[in-house]
Amino acid sequence: MIISALSALSFMTACGYGSGALSDEALLDSVERRTFDYFWDGAEPNSGLARERIHTDGNNPQEDDMIVTTGGSGFGIMALIAGIDRNYISREDGVERFERIVSFLETADRFHGAWPHWINGETGRVKPFGQKDNGGDLVETAFLIQGLLAAHQYFVDGNPREQDLARRIDALWRSVEWSWYCNGQDVLYWHWSPEYAWEMNFPVRGYNECLIMYVLAAASPTYAIDKAVYTKGWGEDGAIVSPSESEGYDLELRYQGGRVGPMFWAHYSFLGLDPRGLKDDFCNDYGREMRHYTLANRAYCLRNPEKHAGYGANCWGLTASYSTVGYAAHAPFEEADWGVISPTAALSSIVYTPGESMQVMRYLYEDLNAQLWGPYGFYDAFSMEENWFPPHYLAIDQGPIAVMIENHRSGLLWNLFMSHPDVQNGLNKLGFERVAFD
Repeated sequence: MIISALSALSFMTACGYGSGALSDEALLDSVERRTFDYFWDGAEPNSGLARERIHTDGNNPQEDDMIVTTGGSGFGIMALIAGIDRNYISREDGVERFERIVSFLETADRFHGAWPHWINGETGRVKPFGQKDNGGDLVETAFLIQGLLAAHQYFVDGNPREQDLARRIDALWRSVEWSWYCNGQDVLYWHWSPEYAWEMNFPVRGYNECLIMYVLAAASPTYAIDKAVYTKGWGEDGAIVSPSESEGYDLELRYQGGRVGPMFWAHYSFLGLDPRGLKDDFCNDYGREMRHYTLANRAYCLRNPEKHAGYGANCWGLTASYSTVGYAAHAPFEEADWGVISPTAALSSIVYTPGESMQVMRYLYEDLNAQLWGPYGFYDAFSMEENWFPPHYLAIDQGPIAVMIENHRSGLLWNLFMSHPDVQNGLNKLGFERVAFD
């Protein structure tokens, strides 16, 4: 979309551009727009999907340019929807990109309906994530479907071309064999390989980032799981309920490992699933739980028991990201804290901690801009004490930033995903209900 110079100037002035410090709205828009560009300008060109990583210093293997990530692409699909809605791109250009994405997914490798973690964007063939991880990845598939169902709702009442796109998305959704991934038990398994079968042996139990997988498995109109799989598998027959306190904040759930983990556990499932006042048999309010989870992560950083440089009210947030010790799941306990801050941790938490997250966003943008701000928004991770600011991006970290900023601003992705009739049926089946929330 072309905007006249006068209109652009008026918009920028209204939002605070060119008048010293950016207003909160202008800052949010700037960060969302740059991060959206990762999934628009930075996408793998043949598939239209999200590259696993982009290193703007060129310091990554050339083969990475063609590797797309299934879960990160689901997050990117939601970012693209937000970009269309905010006129970052035209609706027509957006539909064209979605047609390319859906066409690729229709012919890419699948395993009982589930896509692999990594796919070669040029060929559609699986790129093994590990020796035995060369088949279906149900968790990554759930993240992808979460985005596709939001897209379905965005286009389903559109023009004939958009309605056809929604029809094709519905066909992809219906073909995922969720119940098959139970392996005959009352639990969902993460992986299956045509060569190694169930040898990865990862039944998903207890709280982590995978709640959305169980919701979608229950919601499927074709391969649905029974509630018993949710109760006995995810909920561990009620053992997932384990009231505790972390950094002064009370929590209801038992997190894997027995304590608060990385921040992505509060993000990935809730990009489309609206946690505000969401209640089930195990948690009285997922929005409140995730807010306390976030505040505990922040409070640990403020306490800073390892005395890392830079930690404070304007610089907090531990999650899985690049690291000075390799890719790592940074978390708020000493043995998982290497002094690395990941911008996605605080910024994607803006729906839970709007004031605290804005404080971080403003500091990163205004004080660390030259070291941390690049063509696709803030770099993935940094360490003040190591003076380490690599110009590297990861799709799974960039996506939640754009999506949660949009949910904070308008609730768009929450409203779309939650409006899907199959999603509503799945939530009802599992006993979810909405209670009053702040």
